[in-house]
Amino acid sequence: MAGGKQTPRQKMINLMYLVFIAMLAMQIDQEIIRSYKDTNQSLTDTRLMVEDKNDKIFEATLKAKAASSPEVYGPMLVQYQELKAKTNDLVDYITGLKNKMSTEAEYNSDLVVEESFTALNNTEPATTTFFKDGDEKTLSPQSVELKNKVDALRNYIVTAFGNNAQLKDVATRANKMMVAEFPKGDKRANKGWTQYKFYNQPLVAALSNLEVIQSEARNLQSDALTSMLQEKVDADIKFDAYEALVSGPSSVMKGEPAEIKVAIGTFASSVPGLAITGAKVVNGQGIITPATGAVGTQELKGQISFTDKNGKVHTLPYAHTLNVVSGAEALKEQSGAILAADKMNVLYRGLSNPISGSILGADLSATTLSAAGASVSGSNGKWNVTPGGGNEVTLTIAGKSPSGKVISQPFKFRVKNIPPPRGEIRGKSYDVMPANMISKQTLTATLKDFDFPVTFNVVSFKVKVPGKAVMSVNGNSLAPVESLTKGLRSGDNIAIFDVQATAQGLSGVVLPNIGGVVISAL
Repeated sequence: MAGGKQTPRQKMINLMYLVFIAMLAMQIDQEIIRSYKDTNQSLTDTRLMVEDKNDKIFEATLKAKAASSPEVYGPMLVQYQELKAKTNDLVDYITGLKNKMSTEAEYNSDLVVEESFTALNNTEPATTTFFKDGDEKTLSPQSVELKNKVDALRNYIVTAFGNNAQLKDVATRANKMMVAEFPKGDKRANKGWTQYKFYNQPLVAALSNLEVIQSEARNLQSDALTSMLQEKVDADIKFDAYEALVSGPSSVMKGEPAEIKVAIGTFASSVPGLAITGAKVVNGQGIITPATGAVGTQELKGQISFTDKNGKVHTLPYAHTLNVVSGAEALKEQSGAILAADKMNVLYRGLSNPISGSILGADLSATTLSAAGASVSGSNGKWNVTPGGGNEVTLTIAGKSPSGKVISQPFKFRVKNIPPPRGEIRGKSYDVMPANMISKQTLTATLKDFDFPVTFNVVSFKVKVPGKAVMSVNGNSLAPVESLTKGLRSGDNIAIFDVQATAQGLSGVVLPNIGGVVISAL
């Protein structure tokens, strides 16, 4: 091919060789563009899902709580609405930039890569949008505006949440991720942040870099919102609705000891400032020991007072009537029986559910519990019930009154499957980390806020990395995917799905679908 006179045949061979190299280079470019386009679409889909969840679930919940407890959640709602406004401002501005560049490049997102390759590979829109007259050293007004909006969102989050223990992690993450400039002294390839991200960059790369900012802004908004709701969960459970509960016999035989308990709602082992008139407070309960030496009716009443988490004192009245009778033959036979689930108002399939029950006036040692379609064990008012198939089970408690009368009463309970567990990496279903750290992680499956002792062991899962085939992995370690993570770019999303796990603490129950995990590479 070098010196000497070439024959027409040799010239033709040389020309074909050059065409072949050009075609090969174009094919490689198309694969890169396709990978960028897939990543950008994945980020966009995830962001839209987060936006939908924020608006329809979490924000609606916060508004409802602010309406019912304005003194607690009202300030939080105002704070969140300010955060949402600044986040919307940034996200909407970036959407405008993306639409502008796409229009200039004549890009149609509905076309496949082969049909839109020229538009996606066009470097002109990003360069002219972010740099005045295309000069790499002179930022355009759009670049300055973008940086100002990113800084405004970050500064608001840090100022508003930095001193709040519940939201401090959100502020720390915003300080690190919501930036439009490299840290001092960090100039990658001797370029500033804007030059590195947008100068002479193909349209598809510029769109992806902007989508990363939008996604991170929405995730910060979502994390702040969920933390605001979590902050008061404990207070809601204890003090959302108040009711004085009095438990004890309505009749007692002369000379027999009796005990009456007074408490707030469900029993709490520790309530700040708890005081109950006429009772001794022990482990969050007021215990009254009435005098039973004389026949007659006793009216026991008083007040319960306590201090909630915000320092507000609440006072609730209580009342109870006790009849002291002369003997067993005069004890009122009660046909009403008491049966309650120890942990919830439903029974979970495959679990041993603790049940407490009694019949007024009946001997607990002779009281029985039976259930069609479920196994029952236990005695003396404490049983464990394991339901089988079906969506409902009837438990029947039976015993004898002091006069020998048989008392039997059925109670219906709903039967439900356990909630679906979810996959997690480092305790999160969505995480951001350097690509070289991904293979060092362990996948777990957890069931949040579930009172029964059920644990899960991940036995297999599948992994999808942009541009590469799906990999099936046995066990719970991500070490086998190390080869897939090499070459990942910042913003690439790694999807972990089809998680399979075994459960300890369940019997004969098929696990529901386990939620997947998304990891975004740094």
